[in-house]
Amino acid sequence: MIFVAVWTGLRVSELIGLKWRCIHADSITIEERFCRGDWSVPKTDASAATIGVDAEVITRLLRLTTLTVEVRVGRAVRKHKLVKSGGPDDLVFQSVQKGCPMNDQNILKRHLQPAARKVGLPFVNWRCLRTSHATWLVQSGADPKSVQGQMRHSRISTTMDIYAQIVPASQRRALQQLSVFASGGCLPAPRPMDLDLDFSEPEEGAEGSRYNPRHKTVQ
Repeated sequence: MIFVAVWTGLRVSELIGLKWRCIHADSITIEERFCRGDWSVPKTDASAATIGVDAEVITRLLRLTTLTVEVRVGRAVRKHKLVKSGGPDDLVFQSVQKGCPMNDQNILKRHLQPAARKVGLPFVNWRCLRTSHATWLVQSGADPKSVQGQMRHSRISTTMDIYAQIVPASQRRALQQLSVFASGGCLPAPRPMDLDLDFSEPEEGAEGSRYNPRHKTVQ
């Protein structure tokens, strides 16, 4: 689920509400979302769209249908299929025991945040994965219109906010390297940019409503 979030930029509510009929050979269609226990339409009209995805994303999603997970209950160990039923209207990401919509806060607190702390990130939430995806699109050279389409931003101004925070940092590094090159020195090794992103989209889920930190992309 985390892999798909990073590689697609989907909101966590869209991931939880993803159904098998929405998975195609090289794309994913966003039709609805599951947020705070309720089903609803996507966040905006632009959010209801089909986006292209990397082939590895589809491969990993299809692999879910073949996997099982072991759950220890007292001294016993029970095996559960990750996908109880793979019909068109069934969920892609299902809870371990009953196949119901997953709890994003449980995944965040039990898996995502502990993993972040191990690599020195003091704070991370689901929105960080979405903003990281947008950042990497820009860093890879994607034009604003393509980024807007992939992120399904309803306003181009939201997309341009990403460029406004990322491009200047890239320009400063490029000028520094040019100065070193002109003086006959060696170019420094590329370094990850220290980005401090604060986009306008509100965080989804109960926890997001209680915190308002400065969001950083996951390097």
